[in-house]
Amino acid sequence: MLDGVNIRSADLDAVEVAWFSALCQDDYEFLGVPDGRLRSSWAHCREIVLTADRLGYNNILLPSGYVPGQDTLTFAGGMAALTKQISLLVAVRCGEYHPPMLGRAIASLDHMLEGRLTINIISSDMPGTTWDAEERYQRSREVIQILQQGWTQDRIQFQGQYYQFDLSSDPVKSYQQNGGPLLYFGGISDPARRLCAEHCDVFLMWPETEPQLAETMRDMSRRAAEFGRTIDFGLRIHVIVRETEREAREAAQRLVSKLDDAKGQEIKHRSMDSKSYGVQRQDALRQLADEEGFIEPLIWSGIGRARSGCGSAIVGNPDQVAEKLQRYIAMGMRAFILSGYPHLDECELFAKHVLPRLKTCKLAETQGRVAANPVTPLTTAVRK
Repeated sequence: MLDGVNIRSADLDAVEVAWFSALCQDDYEFLGVPDGRLRSSWAHCREIVLTADRLGYNNILLPSGYVPGQDTLTFAGGMAALTKQISLLVAVRCGEYHPPMLGRAIASLDHMLEGRLTINIISSDMPGTTWDAEERYQRSREVIQILQQGWTQDRIQFQGQYYQFDLSSDPVKSYQQNGGPLLYFGGISDPARRLCAEHCDVFLMWPETEPQLAETMRDMSRRAAEFGRTIDFGLRIHVIVRETEREAREAAQRLVSKLDDAKGQEIKHRSMDSKSYGVQRQDALRQLADEEGFIEPLIWSGIGRARSGCGSAIVGNPDQVAEKLQRYIAMGMRAFILSGYPHLDECELFAKHVLPRLKTCKLAETQGRVAANPVTPLTTAVRK
């Protein structure tokens, strides 16, 4: 464990390993070359989730964006009855939904999944709008506080800058107890860090060098402590694992072998977070990479040429990938959200070569959110 990093799951010797379902047109055989077979259809995205469920991943990120594909909450509702053990990490862009009705939708999902629900809080702009960062994060703060009141109090009584409510909390009550579904959050700017330190449970980072990640973790530990809290840390990163390092590096170069840089920029800027501080940091790191695109051993930044957000991958043989993940775990990481191209193929390869080497868990279970026979308005509470 790094000096100066205090995490909620400090005594936990297992980590949560999640995969990614490409709901937002983010699946390719050759990066930047659209392939109709890999479009974000219901059938394709469903197959990714069911494959990860079958292979034993703990969680799966369902992203949100304004592109052709699957609406996140709608898709999650469709998958709830089809999955067996995997949790769903549902991205929620704060402000898209009236907060009490968002809370009701989350409560419905949480009951359908019997506690296999986690929430990824998003604060980027709404389609067609541009807000100041402080405004966006304040709106997110208010949405989170309203949800948390619904999960923990008898009434939602809230007076904020954007929302004012005095409502019964019964329609918002979650299946999960002791605080409701875990909130995962990513954002590197100062207002983003403040919001996560005060209200969220898992701070997600994008790939950077180990010293940069360590610096961020120390800063977030300090910020959370100012609110009397601890949080967990997670890493959103791609993986390219093959039986030999040479094969893995060849797979990385094949992935970008047909990429036109102009097309790559077009794809990047479809995303509503493409101009965020975090994406700018990913781009700056790529400019410092070696001639093959590595920002440090095993961390290849080529994906960021045609993708907003997470722009790098762990590239190596099974031993190398597992050892790199163990280095992150030793730093204090307790959650990994992984992906690769094409998503189905890389999901299978990682599960074959690396996943069995990791001791895994679900953070919501280890933190007591999933209780046996919870009493809620949708289970056994007295009907009013």
